[in-house]
Amino acid sequence: MSKTLVAYFSASGTTEQTAKRLAEAAGADLYEIKPAVPYTSADLNWMDKKSRSSVEMNDRAFRPELADRDADIASYDRIFLGFPIWWYVAPTIINTFLESYDFAGKEIILFATSGGSGLGKTAQALAPSCPGAEIREGKLLNGTPSVTELKKWVESL
Repeated sequence: MSKTLVAYFSASGTTEQTAKRLAEAAGADLYEIKPAVPYTSADLNWMDKKSRSSVEMNDRAFRPELADRDADIASYDRIFLGFPIWWYVAPTIINTFLESYDFAGKEIILFATSGGSGLGKTAQALAPSCPGAEIREGKLLNGTPSVTELKKWVESL
């Protein structure tokens, strides 16, 4: 029997709510990916080229520090990995998370929330950060999908 984890990063709370419902739908454990320095609303101001998120996303090699590295990744076979879409890709803290653990042999299924863009080539962009893992594009989960809807999606995988 495989064990499932829903790991997520949420800057504003939107992805967190979806991740909680997804964990319930999948019968999965839940893990929050937290930055060492939490993001403020000023940090998330996409219109300000000097905001923290803008600076980070303009340097794809930048890796924000994690608050902890205590996820028990070795215990899981399948990981749903969630995040908001920033500039058409995952925030670089997702790369930090993937590069902090050994995901070889794991199935990683992406899910995201977005104000307007889709997943694009996010799976391809993240793949180098998790060598040996099977990374799947997954789904954009905007709005408030119900546990029932999420369960149908999980069962379809």
